[in-house]
Amino acid sequence: MTENTPRIPEPSKPSGQSVAKTPEPSGVDLARVALRAAKEQARARGDAAQQKRQARRGGLRSGARADGRDPMALGAAINRLLTERGWETPAAVGGVMGRWPQIVGDDLAKHCVPLRYDDDPAERVLTVQCDSTAWATQLRLLAPQLVARLNQDLGHGTVRLIKVQGPGGPARRFGPLRAPGSTGPGDTYG
Repeated sequence: MTENTPRIPEPSKPSGQSVAKTPEPSGVDLARVALRAAKEQARARGDAAQQKRQARRGGLRSGARADGRDPMALGAAINRLLTERGWETPAAVGGVMGRWPQIVGDDLAKHCVPLRYDDDPAERVLTVQCDSTAWATQLRLLAPQLVARLNQDLGHGTVRLIKVQGPGGPARRFGPLRAPGSTGPGDTYG
């Protein structure tokens, strides 16, 4: 028999004959068996815990292949962040606001400034403020062509409407020199 093969006890013989008994495990042998079983259980628990951690972290944490922790260019990192957060459209519209003179022309850009963009899917409104009512009227007339130009640049349906605001007059002050019945300095703004 080999060392690893367990001994099978022989059937008991009548009392006059010699019986070869298998030695019962002593305290040290029992301790070794218990230690081996405990190590196997701990290894199994550790493997399961490590698999859980790796799943939470998104896979293996080191290796020769590329993963999400590898260094990347700043532009690639920003694009990844924009995509993950769903900020592509607001970022594109922000770029339009930065390139406003190239999009609408220098003359119009001197007198009309984009204020905000409402990216609500039902609205998608770009609000523009002009410094005079004449330029506000001009922009209202050019709005359909401007919407087409912006959608060509940003993607179809990004801007549905351009809301044009006229000039805001100076703050209305009420004081002793105010003429009765006048609406104040807002009379000249329309």
